[in-house]
Amino acid sequence: MSRKLRLGVLVSGGGTNLQSIIDRCRDGSIDAEIALVLTNNPQAGALERCRRADIPFLTIDHRRYASREEFDAQMVAALRKAEVDLVVLAGFMRLISSVLLDAFPGSIMNIHPALLPAFPGLHVQKKAIEYGVRFSGCTVHFVDAGLDTGPIIIQAVVPVLDSDNEATLSARILEQEHRIYPRAIQLFAEGRLRIEGRRVLIDPPLTPSEAALVHPPLDG
Repeated sequence: MSRKLRLGVLVSGGGTNLQSIIDRCRDGSIDAEIALVLTNNPQAGALERCRRADIPFLTIDHRRYASREEFDAQMVAALRKAEVDLVVLAGFMRLISSVLLDAFPGSIMNIHPALLPAFPGLHVQKKAIEYGVRFSGCTVHFVDAGLDTGPIIIQAVVPVLDSDNEATLSARILEQEHRIYPRAIQLFAEGRLRIEGRRVLIDPPLTPSEAALVHPPLDG
């Protein structure tokens, strides 16, 4: 029997994306196991999710280290000890350095609540509404040295309604995050993702849809 993909999940907050990964590992949608959850926040709500699911976790408080590189070196040591294959950022509110990137080349994923390359950084749902876009969504991407600039794996599109505020748009985007992040992890587990320049190719390719999304609709 082949060894399952071992995940290291990095979190800072409540861990709703962590929970979706836990659930999909349990129901077999993801052919992987969570080897370790790491957090920089001793008060992270995600830790209670780990306790309930009996998943190993470790707190490494970034405030105890003089530099980002020293902090990342501690994370790398813990991830390697847990024999992690893929590092998954799930609401991890720290920029990562070359120390972590070099330790797991092409094997770090992040999810961002916007349609990259639009609206990188923080408070992106608020920015999308203020800009007046008709669509927003979420993006799973490989992590590189930039801010939300890595090659895109999968995206989900959510219409921005006239009645939306930051909270309502965030909630609808979060539903899609819980769908596409496990899917991206499973594609990695199957060995189907290949990075060529800026593009992530899926082999064999998925069946594309020719449908276009238009909002507001053209009729009615």
